[in-house]
Amino acid sequence: MNDLTQKHCIPCESGDPPVSEEKEEELKVQVPDWLLLRDIAHRLRRQFKFKNFKEAMAFVNKVAEVAEAEGHHPDIYIFYNKVQIDLFTHAVGGLSENDFIMAAKIDAVV
Repeated sequence: MNDLTQKHCIPCESGDPPVSEEKEEELKVQVPDWLLLRDIAHRLRRQFKFKNFKEAMAFVNKVAEVAEAEGHHPDIYIFYNKVQIDLFTHAVGGLSENDFIMAAKIDAVV
């Protein structure tokens, strides 16, 4: 099994296909705390809870640094001491390996 934290996001282009459901399941094993949602678009979601707003924002800032370094930006929702992160690749209209790489790297920040 490849360690996703050792990989880097590769730019996707419009028209590139999303990963197959079989590949999603294979990659999901490496990020077990993330929900794999298959509703409107396939995506990954994880919610985090912190002691207070300041800790939540410190976490969001660390995630932002990782996202900038990888060139892959999650949707981040902040609710006082809770943070929800959604990952999917707009260019492919679903999940790419980049989403799983980012999930693993975000897990490493926690």
